[in-house]
Amino acid sequence: MPSHRYRDVYERVSVPLTDRQWPSNRITEAPLWVPVDLRDGNQALTEPMDPDRKRRFFEMLVAMGYKEIEVGYPSASQADFDFVRLIGSEGLAPEDVSIVVFTPARRDLIERTVESVRGITNDVVLHMYCATAPTWREVVLGASRERVAELIMAGARDILELAGDLPNVRFQFSPEVFMLTEPDFVLDICDRITTLWDARPERPVVLNLPATVEVATPNVYADQIEYMHRNLARRDSVILSVHPHNDRGTGIACAELAVLAGAQRVEGCVFGNGERTGNVDLAVLALNLHAQGVNPMVDFSDIDRVRETVEYCTRLPIHDRHPYAGDLVYTAFSGTHQDAIKKGFAEHRARAERMGLPEREIPWQVPYLPIDPADVGRSYDAVIRVNSQSGKGGIAYLLEQEYGIEMSRRRQIEFARHVQGYMDRIGTEVSAQTLRELYAQVYGVDSTV
Repeated sequence: MPSHRYRDVYERVSVPLTDRQWPSNRITEAPLWVPVDLRDGNQALTEPMDPDRKRRFFEMLVAMGYKEIEVGYPSASQADFDFVRLIGSEGLAPEDVSIVVFTPARRDLIERTVESVRGITNDVVLHMYCATAPTWREVVLGASRERVAELIMAGARDILELAGDLPNVRFQFSPEVFMLTEPDFVLDICDRITTLWDARPERPVVLNLPATVEVATPNVYADQIEYMHRNLARRDSVILSVHPHNDRGTGIACAELAVLAGAQRVEGCVFGNGERTGNVDLAVLALNLHAQGVNPMVDFSDIDRVRETVEYCTRLPIHDRHPYAGDLVYTAFSGTHQDAIKKGFAEHRARAERMGLPEREIPWQVPYLPIDPADVGRSYDAVIRVNSQSGKGGIAYLLEQEYGIEMSRRRQIEFARHVQGYMDRIGTEVSAQTLRELYAQVYGVDSTV
């Protein structure tokens, strides 16, 4: 592996932060989640969503309780422009949902973007971006640091001129590739933006600090966010936002540490779709909070319905092992896991009876299951399945759940040997019905009983 071609990026992206506070902080409430599936996620699809799919996806996001939704890049295509106009003309967004539209820092494209939102009565966020990191300045923009600053401020002035008089419009700025931009440069640009846009608590400016390409360990990103959080001017008039990608596979950690470091808003996609390895996964982030006793403020109580909608709209499958949503994440094949889960369920029921409360009202303490599958609309039926790796606990659990057959420990051990022999011959998963038939063969019990 030619590792010598690369260098530790910490030297380029570290910030002067020696008394970091984020390691001692705790997340006690959900940030503002902003799904970008209809813009960032959509532009990463082999087949972008058609209008019907975009509408279905948008309506699902509204039903789940998202209060701010990025809906498109109106200057990039007629399809995106028309969809934004459709939201306004047909009143698709409830009054309490804010609409976000995306634009580069270029006057003609800003004009087109502002045109798309005229007539929308909801709160609107105009999201302007421009790359700021050295490699992007030199290779992509062919401009000096000073020239890039001028381009950004010109775009900011254009937004103020074209939309500053619209009472329902707020502004957002993203220094694209923030994670590789010099701290002093990005801080200066952000402060100049909030001054120009007259950021106030009653009309705050969103400063979105993206890990456009994930290049460092999550603690580095947390340091960068805390540095901005503690040094921004007009901090009480800024909504500090993050937009992590997943190039190193640690987008979730980056987002969680960024919130510990002061971020109030997180952009991502519901199941992590996005360019390259994807945007940060909002479902995992939300359900991680749920698993820690914090209300995520979005509804995943029917996660299979959400998954089916996302799969239909994006034409991308959700992996069987995807956290919380995959087909197999609440399923145990291993004998030791099955035995622990079976005992955990039994103790959970017994504890609820002792306390005189419904099972859904008492603390969840079942081994190997970080949340109750019922919280996300899953049943217990598929939690334990039997294959050649399974043991007596899983076999006993299925027979008891499906047919009411309770076996003594000695019989569990004995019958498991018969099942193992059968499994060694067929080599595939065995159903509860097949277990019942084997049980009848071994012990002479009518399999229809």
